[in-house]
Amino acid sequence: MVTGLKGKTVLVTASSMGIGKAVAELFAAEGCNIAICSRSKENLLSATKEIKSKYNIDTMWSVCDLNKKKEIETTHQAVVDQYGSIDILVNNCGGPVPGMFQQLEETDWDFAYEQVLLSAVRFSRLVLPGMMRNNWGRIINITSISVKQPVDNLILSNSLRAGVTGFAKSLSNEVARFNITVNNVAPGMTLTRRLYELAVIEAKEKGISHEEILADMAKRIPMNRLARPEEIGSVVVFLASRQAAYITGVTINVDGGYVKGVY
Repeated sequence: MVTGLKGKTVLVTASSMGIGKAVAELFAAEGCNIAICSRSKENLLSATKEIKSKYNIDTMWSVCDLNKKKEIETTHQAVVDQYGSIDILVNNCGGPVPGMFQQLEETDWDFAYEQVLLSAVRFSRLVLPGMMRNNWGRIINITSISVKQPVDNLILSNSLRAGVTGFAKSLSNEVARFNITVNNVAPGMTLTRRLYELAVIEAKEKGISHEEILADMAKRIPMNRLARPEEIGSVVVFLASRQAAYITGVTINVDGGYVKGVY
């Protein structure tokens, strides 16, 4: 498949590891200009070194805490200064803290709001003027299957990732006339550090090993396995491609059949 992405500039947030890093690597394989960011300079240097070794591409990186507006603005400006404009924005972030409703404080809600929803709003606001001038752009938000089927003990993610979905649908209608698409990719259970940490928490609560928890997670999925990060990334790249130019305002599950609903 010829994606038409060679030479496009891509910014992937929270991308020094996990799904975000896999997305950045797949865009690198398409010959894109890559910019990544995360809170950890050490992880960013490791990721850029790995991408360089695999694809012979120099990746731009920026330390960015998604809860800090100033760091988002600084990251955006650095990418624009380096490449001129951002053609593709992939809004990704770590998961909010787990917990049931009565276990969480209002400060947890405030933090998760900035981390999940407001970071996507802030980055989208910054990149849209350039995309509109170029009459082309892609905004792709990585959310979660929790927007279709809420996950127990993840009420913050269930609530705020659903907010991202509503934001994306509304925005997609506003910017479609500029050949800008806005879509969401909703990963199911994917073998990342986040899933590992959730498995450890659940294992402690139940008094069993985290390996047993991960095996049980896999059994809940019709395909009987967890997703690999690159399987999520492949859908992101497709949504950015020329073949997906008429797809906007949708959420695509990548979950091995986990969600039971029809839509």
